[in-house]
Amino acid sequence: MKIFHIETHEHDEIIDITPLLETFVREEQIENGVLYVQSLHTTAGVTINENADSDVKRDFLRRLDEVFPWRHPKDRHAEGNSAAHLKTSTVGVTQAVLVENGKLVLGTWQGVYFCEFDGPRRRRIAVQAIPAR
Repeated sequence: MKIFHIETHEHDEIIDITPLLETFVREEQIENGVLYVQSLHTTAGVTINENADSDVKRDFLRRLDEVFPWRHPKDRHAEGNSAAHLKTSTVGVTQAVLVENGKLVLGTWQGVYFCEFDGPRRRRIAVQAIPAR
């Protein structure tokens, strides 16, 4: 397992970590198996989504804000970031990506993304490869 650090720069931000994972697979010489990617935070997640049109990221964050507005008058959590917790629970903190012939198995338009919902911060993700037998 390896821990990677990610610097976020916005309150809500989606960062393409596909190149980071591709480098990990190459450097660890993983030929076939499963790569697990996990956010180590309760206010940041990991998802697989479209990587061709940057408007998808903007729309994704805007729609999450519509469902989970940042400040709600009935929120009681002292830190004031209940929306970030809800967004993270909705998106999830873990993704599994297949690896075949040393390459991530992703669809034509897919990328792996780190989702920041309470930044900017210095974040960590854990990556673990399970080789195929």
